[in-house]
Amino acid sequence: MAFLIKAAKVAKKFARAKYSKFEVGAALQTKDGQVFVGCNVESSSYGLTVCAERVALFKALSEGADDFLRLAIVTNSKTPTSPCGACRQLLFDYAPGIEIILAGNDGEPIIINSEELYPRPFGDHDL
Repeated sequence: MAFLIKAAKVAKKFARAKYSKFEVGAALQTKDGQVFVGCNVESSSYGLTVCAERVALFKALSEGADDFLRLAIVTNSKTPTSPCGACRQLLFDYAPGIEIILAGNDGEPIIINSEELYPRPFGDHDL
């Protein structure tokens, strides 16, 4: 777990958060040990901003990975921060059941599973 948090912290250094100053790094691990990292990238047109979690997920998917084990998310806030709704939905769609590690600058990380984070997701059963 520590190596994944460290990878997310390194990714956070590349965050492009010049508007909010809220820097996020994410590291997504596959069951075969691959790690895909991402950082948040903001736009002056806020709706175009992409979260670190989605960057890591899209990198993994675009490289053929699809069997995920855990995701570490690190922010520059004092306490751990949960993913936004869009990230929760995409994690449900492409990485159901994964362990999620939330870490801030202070204190211990919080470890939860995706079902705890998003207990009543929208899915193909709703279509």
